[in-house]
Amino acid sequence: MASNRHLGRIVALQTLYEYEFRTSADDKSVSVDEILGRNLGRYDQEIEDTDFVTGLVHGVLKHQDELDDRIRPLAPEWPLEQIARIDRNVLRIGLYELLHLADKVPPKVAINEAVELAKAFGSDNSSKFINGVLGTAYRTLVEEVEETKDAGTKVQ
Repeated sequence: MASNRHLGRIVALQTLYEYEFRTSADDKSVSVDEILGRNLGRYDQEIEDTDFVTGLVHGVLKHQDELDDRIRPLAPEWPLEQIARIDRNVLRIGLYELLHLADKVPPKVAINEAVELAKAFGSDNSSKFINGVLGTAYRTLVEEVEETKDAGTKVQ
């Protein structure tokens, strides 16, 4: 049975959404591992690569401040706190994959998967917004880093 990363990203999104919601409601009993375990348990026959899902959730949370700081200038007309919680978490997942999982997930796949999550769970305009922000992130954050690396390795 092949790994189903798309479903895994859905589980990661559900987990991050619930964790953020419960944290913002001052739920002292909230545990991301409990939420993730429950959500993964629902799909134990469908998701083979649970390490990918776990890594995605924990990676987004570990780098959340960095991700949020990088998202803010990419969508200056939309304060991060005013972006719908679902869209905010889709952006975090997509940007995390672009910046931290580039060796495992091609950039176009990361962006496309985020757009698909936005289509499925966001509002009518979410997918366009996500595509625009992550496309800009790719051009300004990922391509610039790659060009800098390439320039530094060229023999002169």
